[in-house]
Amino acid sequence: METPHLLVHSPKDNVGVVVIEGLEAGTDMLCVITENDTTFRLKAEADAPIGHKIALADLQPGDTAIKYGEDIGKIVAPVGKGGYVHTHNLKTKRW
Repeated sequence: METPHLLVHSPKDNVGVVVIEGLEAGTDMLCVITENDTTFRLKAEADAPIGHKIALADLQPGDTAIKYGEDIGKIVAPVGKGGYVHTHNLKTKRW
């Protein structure tokens, strides 16, 4: 059985969490939606550390990032599908 590279908590999510060490750009990731145990594949477009986020769709400034089916912040710079989502392109809406 293949080990997942990315976990997505809800089908509503537009970001997933890297669950392997040293994810490299170009990796054909096995992604698992934990809420319903379905899978899909996505190409990593950037290196990303374990525990960090990858975009599941093209996201534009002003879009809301959704993780666990919940709003986790606002996209502030474009990020393509399979791209690395972190503080350079995602900010909290709290302040």
